Amino acid sequence: MSIFSKIKDAIFGTKAAAQPAPANPSAANRTPSVTTGATAAPTKPAPAPAQPVVDVEASLEKMAATSGQKLNWRTSIVDLMKLVGMDSSFENRKELARELGYTGDPGDSAAMNIWLHKRVMKELAAHGGKVPANMLD
Repeated sequence: MSIFSKIKDAIFGTKAAAQPAPANPSAANRTPSVTTGATAAPTKPAPAPAQPVVDVEASLEKMAATSGQKLNWRTSIVDLMKLVGMDSSFENRKELARELGYTGDPGDSAAMNIWLHKRVMKELAAHGGKVPANMLD
């Protein structure tokens, strides 16, 4: 699992238990019609319900309230990773930067960290999160 996926899953909550995909009905599974004896056409599975929008700010505020630490998750990728229970080491942040397509100098940790925080917020929004507009600039 990617580092970003772990961040997203921690903020969005664990996924509901996976529902098995309905199998395509075969001829053996078709029900004969009562009136004609012909086989009934297979029914299409209902579309999956839309994922609810996750309020990223509210979710992180709730975590911050119970963390027992003073973490500046609003601007710090290090604090954001700590808040969601992840290793915020430089190596993990460099790996996250690679995952998200960082093209700058990974040795410039300050610039990389600023980029990472903004990119993580944009990615959360792209995956259905409601992120405050000032964090997407």
